[in-house]
Amino acid sequence: MASVTFDHVYKRFGDVIAVNDLNIQIEDKEFLVLVGPSGCGKTTALRCLAGLEEISDGRILIGDQVVNDVAPKDRDIAMVFQSYALYPHMSVYDNMAFGLKLRKTPKTEIDNRVKKAADILGIGHLLDRKPRQLSGGQRQRVAVGRAIVREPKVFLFDEPLSNLDAKLRVETRANISKLHQQLQTTFIYVTHDQTEAMTMASRIAVINKGLLQQIDTPQTLYDRPDNLFVAGFIGSPAMNFFPAKMNKSDGKLFVDGGTLHIEIPDDRMTIFAPFEGKDVIFGIRPEDIHNPQFAPPGIDAQPVEAIVDVTELMGNEIFVYLKSGEHSFVARVDPRSRYHFDEKVQMVFNMDNMHIFDRETEKAIR
Repeated sequence: MASVTFDHVYKRFGDVIAVNDLNIQIEDKEFLVLVGPSGCGKTTALRCLAGLEEISDGRILIGDQVVNDVAPKDRDIAMVFQSYALYPHMSVYDNMAFGLKLRKTPKTEIDNRVKKAADILGIGHLLDRKPRQLSGGQRQRVAVGRAIVREPKVFLFDEPLSNLDAKLRVETRANISKLHQQLQTTFIYVTHDQTEAMTMASRIAVINKGLLQQIDTPQTLYDRPDNLFVAGFIGSPAMNFFPAKMNKSDGKLFVDGGTLHIEIPDDRMTIFAPFEGKDVIFGIRPEDIHNPQFAPPGIDAQPVEAIVDVTELMGNEIFVYLKSGEHSFVARVDPRSRYHFDEKVQMVFNMDNMHIFDRETEKAIR
């Protein structure tokens, strides 16, 4: 088992900086997820760790060893790709055993490892089948099994669930989390899906345009995002943002966004007082906007007038898309709510969970 360190790592493709001064310390046995939009550099960072891309500057360490000049086959890592990359003419058993055969591993050892991995993944009954006889989820488990038999120090996953349907993604996601608990090995997982990141990771590294934006536990990223990008990327539906100005009136601070005029709670006034008269961005998550009839007791509830634009019934909740003057936002409300198109309604914002960002720097104000 091993820790992994990205020490001031850069990767350039000509004038394009795909990975920009990446510094991450991944602990032994940790499950770290690299998340961000397509093209942000997360897969490039993973490929640099695997040795499939040569870094431009900095160091990558696996354990205490600098692996900048170590060949991929000697880095003691195993990678699971988005495409299953199985050999179509080989059985499941032979696909899983192939890497071990290349390393001249004894046959009895190969047999033990393949059968053990197959049992862990629940594919022991599929060992004689060819890939074409398997479902997408089964093929993905074979690809994971091929990595497991290597018994590497570090597992790398590059968007392994992208080719699966929604139900299989949920099932396989749980299987990978369970696998991490069983193997007690370092997992590094790349995805653009923040739901995958939130449900699987012990820590998440959010990357945008090659730059690390924030790294922390899923709950901390959700509750205390460092900047506007992280706040908007983590959470589904995304956080609502309202351009506004911080104004003071009658000894009270207000977020003034034209049709949106919301009082700042008294216990936060000292934090935001230095920003009086400045342009800010007010943020609030859809789950913190309530139908007043079903609002949780004891919250600092500020009323907001709005007009219903669209409703989406999800069964256990309703997404309500609303307009207030020039502002559009979405609320995630109790399923007992009854809203209709173009209806004028009053919502309440839970100001206990609000966020304020400096409009110039886009950093969170705390």
